[in-house]
Amino acid sequence: FQQVPMVEIDGMRMVQTRAILSYIAAKYNLYGKDLKERAWIDMYVEGTTDLMGMIMYYPFQPADTKEKNLALIIERATTRYFPVYEKALKDHGQDYLVGNKLSWADVHLLEAILMAEECKPDILSTFPLLQAFKGRISNIPTIKKFLQPGSQRKPPTDEKFVAVVRKIFNI
Repeated sequence: FQQVPMVEIDGMRMVQTRAILSYIAAKYNLYGKDLKERAWIDMYVEGTTDLMGMIMYYPFQPADTKEKNLALIIERATTRYFPVYEKALKDHGQDYLVGNKLSWADVHLLEAILMAEECKPDILSTFPLLQAFKGRISNIPTIKKFLQPGSQRKPPTDEKFVAVVRKIFNI
C-alpha cells in the first residue's frame, strides 16, 4: 500500500497497524486461547483504540476548541470507556481482561490509561480496579523496562512536534 507503519517480520512485509498488532499478539501468545477470547480481546482493543484516537488528535485541534475537546475526552474516558474495563475486572475477579492471562487487550488498555493520564493525571481516581490493573501491568518486567525514561515509548506530544506535523500535512 506504499505506507507506514511497515514491519518486516518472519519473512513478511506487513502494513496496517491492526494486522501487524494482531500478528504479533498471536505470535507471542497474547491473543487468547480460542475464538471467543479473541473476540473479547478485539472488542476491548477496539474500545481503547477509539479512546486513544480522541487523545492522539487532541494536540492538533484548533486552540479555540481545545478546552471543549479535552472535557469531551475526560467525560468519555470516565463515563463510557473506563467503566467498561472496571466492570470487566470486577465481574470476573481476575487480574487481566480476558482469560486470566496477559493479552494484547491488557497492554493496549495500559497505553490508553497512560495517554489519558497525560490529559488528566487523576483520571483513574474513581476506578480502583483500573488503578490496581495499571500497577500490575506496569510492573511486568518487560513493560516496566519499556516505561522507563529514555525508552522507546513515545513522549507526550509537545508544541514542536505539533508544528512539524502541521507543516508536513499542511494543516
